[in-house]
Amino acid sequence: MSDNTETTDFGFRRVPRADKRGMVRAVFDSVASRYDLMNDLMSLGVHRAWKRVLITALDPSPRRSLLDLAGGTGDIGLAWLERGGGPLLLTDINLSMLVIARQRALERGSIAGASLLVGDAERLPLPDRIVDRVSIAFGLRNCTDKTAVLAEARRVLRPGGRFFCLEFSHVRVAALQPAYDAWSFRVLPMLGRYVAHDEASYRYLAESIRTFPDQDALGDMLREAGFARIEVRNLSGGIAAIHSGWRL
Repeated sequence: MSDNTETTDFGFRRVPRADKRGMVRAVFDSVASRYDLMNDLMSLGVHRAWKRVLITALDPSPRRSLLDLAGGTGDIGLAWLERGGGPLLLTDINLSMLVIARQRALERGSIAGASLLVGDAERLPLPDRIVDRVSIAFGLRNCTDKTAVLAEARRVLRPGGRFFCLEFSHVRVAALQPAYDAWSFRVLPMLGRYVAHDEASYRYLAESIRTFPDQDALGDMLREAGFARIEVRNLSGGIAAIHSGWRL
């Protein structure tokens, strides 16, 4: 069931549920032009390796279609096309991010295989059972109603289709935790201030990771949404994780 409480998390703050969507949109409007650079700085480039693991797991094929939720500047969707995947529908709630994704698709000659849609992952304007794969990378934690996103992902998948979520998660190696906390709460806001000129947005991004469900809790949420054969793959000691499930 969807979370019907009147407030929700926005980093470490509690805010009215109705306000979060606009607040998240403002964060990503602010950082869009430097989003890819900041991802490299935030993860020391490791996010690229994590995304390659996700693309391999998606198993691109000309016979399969992909819906990439919260697709941002197009990393996952464009890699899907470049690896031989079939039709791509790239969605994001932020037009500013999709503008960059479209330009990247044009530059790479991939625009013919891609459709772009400004849309909310919690309420997709799409019919049932239309795609073979659904992915969301580093976007679920920014959604207000995560259970609604999972329900929508299952709804639009064809039977035999598969859902993948790549997201920052909870460190499973205790020795990493002190350094990871220092990086998250000291270095990232500083990078936001001097590189993206927006310290507050990057402080929110660091905080949002800590309030996101851990690996086991997210796996349970997939089961409750009706997915079967749930798998979890920890990356870099649990700093990130890929959750997947099938619609049977």
